[in-house]
Amino acid sequence: MQQDDVTITPETLDLLRRVSSATITTQLIKNHGLRSRSIRGVKPVDPSRAKFVGPAYTLRYVPAREDLSLGGKRPLTENPAQTAIDAIPAGSVMVIDMNGDTDVGALGDILIARLVFRGAAGVVADGGMRDIDPVRQMSLPVFCRGYGAPPSFASLLAVEAQSVIGCGGVLVIPGDIVVADADGVVVIPRYLADQVARNGDDQEQMEAWVRRKVDAGAPVGEAYPPNDHYLAEYKQWVAAGRPEAV
Repeated sequence: MQQDDVTITPETLDLLRRVSSATITTQLIKNHGLRSRSIRGVKPVDPSRAKFVGPAYTLRYVPAREDLSLGGKRPLTENPAQTAIDAIPAGSVMVIDMNGDTDVGALGDILIARLVFRGAAGVVADGGMRDIDPVRQMSLPVFCRGYGAPPSFASLLAVEAQSVIGCGGVLVIPGDIVVADADGVVVIPRYLADQVARNGDDQEQMEAWVRRKVDAGAPVGEAYPPNDHYLAEYKQWVAAGRPEAV
């Protein structure tokens, strides 16, 4: 499954950095009927370092088979995980399909150090991570389902990079745009990224205006979503150049 030839501009990425994952999920549901874009069960290793945006660079694991593991009778000649870590483009998000396995850690501090050097934007895995204390002190935002001391090859086998994967119940195509913040991780189909970014920014500006109205006593039944009266007032505010006092 290949992505359409869709260019993602720096302006789109900048807008997505300003838009919350909550707003993005709303946009995807209301305007595009996409309800399954939020990766389930993952949390940031460091909650203070949870925000990133970038195209997905995928890695897929499958359950291990003993004769194909390290020291097995038919050891594989290549390690797709190492290859992917050495090849990931700057600004990309490594998204890892671990089949939900939290008994092992896909990456530790050395592999994450390589991702930092390569300029990766973040990591999302629907399984475990290891070396958590040093990883928590590193600059790369990492989301995972849990922590596991054993290495990945204790129960998993890396088989493929840059293929279509499932991560936390979400289909991820290489090049999809991944947005993460304290609320979670959302995967935007690449062809929708610009539209979602612009509409999401508009939504957040309106909701910031609505929030000020609610703070001042407006009932949510009238202001959220805004009825005709509040919608007309909002449009007047926009036309006036969005003055600070509302």
